[in-house]
Amino acid sequence: MTDGDFLDLVWTEKKKTGPIVILLHGLEGSINSPYAKGILRTIHNNGWQGVLLHFRGCSGRHNRLSRSYHSGETGDLHTLILTLKERYPNRDIAAIAVSLGGNVLLKYLGEQGDNCLLKTAMAISVPFDLADSAKHLEKGFAKVYQNHLISRLRKKMLSKFKSKSAPIDLDKLNEWNNFYKFDHNVTAAIHGFESADDYYTQSSSKQFLKSITTPTLILHSKDDPFMTKKAIPSEGELSPSITVELTEHGGHVGFIYGNTPFNVKYWIEKRLVEFFKAQFI
Repeated sequence: MTDGDFLDLVWTEKKKTGPIVILLHGLEGSINSPYAKGILRTIHNNGWQGVLLHFRGCSGRHNRLSRSYHSGETGDLHTLILTLKERYPNRDIAAIAVSLGGNVLLKYLGEQGDNCLLKTAMAISVPFDLADSAKHLEKGFAKVYQNHLISRLRKKMLSKFKSKSAPIDLDKLNEWNNFYKFDHNVTAAIHGFESADDYYTQSSSKQFLKSITTPTLILHSKDDPFMTKKAIPSEGELSPSITVELTEHGGHVGFIYGNTPFNVKYWIEKRLVEFFKAQFI
């Protein structure tokens, strides 16, 4: 890293050998997200070592710089992968990522291409087209998700800049009440993009899929409330290294199955074991 900050990590129990699996969480997620605990537990139970990378400010501690995190920021992930490879050169490194984290991971895989140091990867419920997601979250019941997340992002900005100068006008935060307005006036402004449109154009992972050479599994549902079906990449937009498993139902990071409400199982955890085991051989 170039700015003197540190990576905010949570590890499972230390292991001297075997694969290390990086977990990237979703928007405003953390180690306290239910899916994060389940995935890390599954990684541990299969004899691997897991490490969750908190995006900046998501662990409860603010990043000391004005910058935060966003859907296209791959620098911290790259730093983590390089550090792990330097410290554990004989261990396979893999990554699994959810929602916003999935967009970050797929973009990173495409940016790196043949130079990627990851053995394998898995991405779940990815907002492949950020502009599509921003528009879709303005409609119908999806606005409930938008309002909840925007409220959390606003509170984080107010807390972050409570005792230091802000690069944005905090008095206007309440006016930026949807993702497009927030991304235009906050995300883009803080992270050096010209506009929300510029941010979406540069950061959407869909355009990077053809360049991915790392074996990658994508799990996605057609009824994902965070985007339209149009955002789902077509076969022609995928590289030969990508496998897409598309379900009719599953919502956003859902994929629950089981015979009864008391026997709930999570398809994500089942598939990550099956897919990663095949790649680690």
